[in-house]
Amino acid sequence: MSVLLKESSEPITRRRQLVEYFAQASKPEAEWLIGCEHEKFPYRLSSLKPVGYDEPEGICDFLLRMEDYGWKPVTEGDHIIGLARGAAAISLEPGGQLELAGAPVATLHDIAAENAQHLTEVNEVGEVFGIGFLGIGFHPSAARNEIPWMPKERYRIMRDYMLKKRQARPRHDAAHVYGTGEPRFRR
Repeated sequence: MSVLLKESSEPITRRRQLVEYFAQASKPEAEWLIGCEHEKFPYRLSSLKPVGYDEPEGICDFLLRMEDYGWKPVTEGDHIIGLARGAAAISLEPGGQLELAGAPVATLHDIAAENAQHLTEVNEVGEVFGIGFLGIGFHPSAARNEIPWMPKERYRIMRDYMLKKRQARPRHDAAHVYGTGEPRFRR
């Protein structure tokens, strides 16, 4: 048994200690689940420009319309900062990227079905507001200063910090301008 399974401050000195720690916390294989997270940049179909939060037919209005598909608003103060439906969530990333954090599911086929449903929903609502979505790693047409920050308190803190660091490291604010996708494994 690993020393890590006890309340110990002993440092990890062997690979086996780390392996045992995770093995003890693992679920039986029959209970393993997977999920997917991916971000999309919203843009105006008419101009290819980023979409602001408070602008007419902007991200706030988009999130409100997603309620038509059973999504429930997640708020911070007076702002809708995300949506939830069952075990899935849609969140706003710092630069307005829309992220689906899919529900934990059993198979890749389940992920594909969830993604297809999500993309159908966001594209239907986006069409109403003249918004398209681009699942790409970096916004292709907007300069950093053209990408609006979303109204989350932690993003305000992040932005202020990044502005201080920008002179030393100009690309320090990557979360604001990049989009990602990643798998999640629940073992």
